[in-house]
Amino acid sequence: MTTRIAIADDHEIFLQGLRRLIDEQSNLEVVALARNGLELLALVPETRPHVALLDLMMPRLNGIETARRITADYPEVKTICLSMHSAPRFVEEALEAGVSGYVLKECAFDDVLRAIQAVRADQTFLCPAVAGVLVEAWRTSRLRPDLRAFSVLTDREREVLQLLAEGFSTKQIAGRLNLSAKTVGTHRENIMAKTGIQSIAGLTRYAIAEGLTDLTISQTRGEATS
Repeated sequence: MTTRIAIADDHEIFLQGLRRLIDEQSNLEVVALARNGLELLALVPETRPHVALLDLMMPRLNGIETARRITADYPEVKTICLSMHSAPRFVEEALEAGVSGYVLKECAFDDVLRAIQAVRADQTFLCPAVAGVLVEAWRTSRLRPDLRAFSVLTDREREVLQLLAEGFSTKQIAGRLNLSAKTVGTHRENIMAKTGIQSIAGLTRYAIAEGLTDLTISQTRGEATS
């Protein structure tokens, strides 16, 4: 099955270069090009992309707000941020907005392809450099020993946390662990209560730092457990 791709970036050379590289892939097709978020939002209803690649910093409507609107209005469309910025606050804001992937523009094109593959499999993908930044940010926050995942969380809670961090929905987690959605929701509430972390972005960073997941290879895990 061909994956339909939409790209939004206000740098014409990058936009056209990325389009050319994607169109060279036999299983990918660029169906929409936009120079800002508003242009892309106007194109989504008619082109129905499977994945939208979004520059983080764009005029008129930035990538984070564009991702937020796509997630709300077209939840079937997966979003990936392409950015020059690796600061934790940008990554966290993007994850909170609903993006499924975050790739630095300095990374190889293979990382973009891996990100597309991952989000199409309902996984979350962070390029290695971004994952490293999140881990370091967490380490420097000096997490108290009594909040370590293997101390404070049960085995089942760690399973749920890993799948949450890897981008699985409550329904998908319930199916994989043979639990009810209500039970998964309870585990999520318990995880947040025990760790004091109230956002998916924070839980993702926590899971990476605690060694529960490596989001750069999460798509492989998802395929292996499907």
